[in-house]
Amino acid sequence: MELAHCPQCDSNHISRNGIIKEKQRYKCKDCGYNFTVDKPGKNIESFFVTKALQLYLEGLSFREIERLLGISHVSVMNWVKKYHIVIPGRKNHYKPTTLILTYAELIEFYANRENLRGIGVTVTEIEDKFMLIKWERTKK
Repeated sequence: MELAHCPQCDSNHISRNGIIKEKQRYKCKDCGYNFTVDKPGKNIESFFVTKALQLYLEGLSFREIERLLGISHVSVMNWVKKYHIVIPGRKNHYKPTTLILTYAELIEFYANRENLRGIGVTVTEIEDKFMLIKWERTKK
């Protein structure tokens, strides 16, 4: 993997300069700066990070988020720690239920008023479908 620019001076005159700790080392021919490049890993789009954190704040478990988004529950836990996400205390006891719906199913859900009685609803888009989270009050 060749770099196009030096991170120090932004020059494109760079050359390989050995291997350090199993990583390729480079040297800039203009400023003499030595640098290494991290191995490219699996980067997850910020859209999915944001979506996972939103779902966590909505009350879904790490495993539920993993099943819905296809992202490791460990990654979600690490993001919660990294961004210091804290769920505010809940005075009422609500049970979240999730549904994955197509656009037509979502319209049909909203068309029936009985589906909306006594619950809270949040809808979020996931690729070509919609995730509907509804909360019903549980009896203590």
